[in-house]
Amino acid sequence: MIKPVAIIAGEPNSISSEIIFKAWQQRKKYSHKPFFVIGSVKLLNLQKKKLNYKLAIKEVKKKFYANDLMGKELPVLNINYFQKKPFENISNKSNRYIFECFNSAVNLINEKKINGIINCPISKESLLTNKHKGITEFLAKKSKVLGNEVMLIYNKKFAVSPITTHIPIREIIGELNKNKIVKKISIINKFYKDNFKLYPKFGVLGLNPHNFSYLKSEEKNIIYPAIKMLKRMKIKVIGPVAPDTAFTFFKKKKIDIAIGMYHDQILSPYKTIYGYDAINITLGLPYIRVSPDHGVAEDIVGKNIANPTSLIKSIQFFNSLK
Repeated sequence: MIKPVAIIAGEPNSISSEIIFKAWQQRKKYSHKPFFVIGSVKLLNLQKKKLNYKLAIKEVKKKFYANDLMGKELPVLNINYFQKKPFENISNKSNRYIFECFNSAVNLINEKKINGIINCPISKESLLTNKHKGITEFLAKKSKVLGNEVMLIYNKKFAVSPITTHIPIREIIGELNKNKIVKKISIINKFYKDNFKLYPKFGVLGLNPHNFSYLKSEEKNIIYPAIKMLKRMKIKVIGPVAPDTAFTFFKKKKIDIAIGMYHDQILSPYKTIYGYDAINITLGLPYIRVSPDHGVAEDIVGKNIANPTSLIKSIQFFNSLK
């Protein structure tokens, strides 16, 4: 049996259920491995009724078989969650449910029952992260690889990765160091080599506007030494490149992956170019974790206008892995 992919339902009061329903209804239009949802059957049925979707949902057991994932009914591994209304305000009340969904998925990974996980959007603002900066760090800690996690925003044509992720701007400089840059680029390089037989070309952005050369600039003391080390490791890399012209320069140089120093430096231009046609992959875990490259879209929850493209791309991505 081909191992299925588990889709974690994510924030219960978001567009997650809507894009799951749309991806399921369109499944015959794209190639994919078997998949099922980890979430609340009761809540999904409430939301299905609210959104007026004519699809059947069936509960599957933890010891599921191939036949359980076939047919016209959307298969769901049930996680109990009680909510009277189909969509409520996003709050931290759902955190326990979200973490239970993730724990269930990790258990299935450890039991070698699934090929990987896709998690639907989660509200970072309301997620209880007093122990973890986010779900990525939570999963890395559970797998005892905290510090190795890498965010890769991926499209087959071009991908980007930030060295630091969801942290305040004032903390970025303190989180940057040569070894972190070298480790993250090495992990991405190995992923491309192992899965796509490709030795990618990396372009690394500077941190300061125009790479302005202060006496003790991050470009001189951190980024350039990291690039020198990567070149000694035979990894194809150029930089640091001035951030304001980086994407134009990378296009001319046919760069495969752009590396930014912080989240919005690299994600803002990328999302402008690719929109929904990209996915978020977490590397550095002992399994592949993917998520749509967008948020919970609180402003359109329950309106039935959400775009499922990024979730469908996430499902399709597993076909490309060896």
